[in-house]
Amino acid sequence: GAAAAAIAVAAAIPPTMAEADTPEAAAAAEFAENKIKTYLTQHGAWFVKYWAGTKFTKEGIPDILACIHGEFYAIEVKAPNGKPTVIQLVTLRKIRQAGGWGILLYPNDYDGFINHIKTGDNNWYYENIKLQDTWFAKLMA
Repeated sequence: GAAAAAIAVAAAIPPTMAEADTPEAAAAAEFAENKIKTYLTQHGAWFVKYWAGTKFTKEGIPDILACIHGEFYAIEVKAPNGKPTVIQLVTLRKIRQAGGWGILLYPNDYDGFINHIKTGDNNWYYENIKLQDTWFAKLMA
């Protein structure tokens, strides 16, 4: 079905670590990721940074897995010009379908993400899902 096709396409996309084509873009993604981890630490959330890219790790697992206020969050952090892979988007969708929060986070999304956590306002999150769907359609075209 569609999931098998998505996985086949994802397997053909070469993985990259920072998925940033400049040192500045990679630094921006790392800065955003560190801001997120600092915020989570300061607010009592549990999280783990998932290190991918070895034969012992599973492809598509988001960068940060967290429990925030009793809810599961999976956050894929991208550089400003970073492109998600199909398998990353499929994984985020599966997490949402299982009841978790699957987020594709660019550095300029940080404030919206924090506002979502603080206030429970889901408007930013719904826009984030639309962004993921747009990327998925573009990558599958």
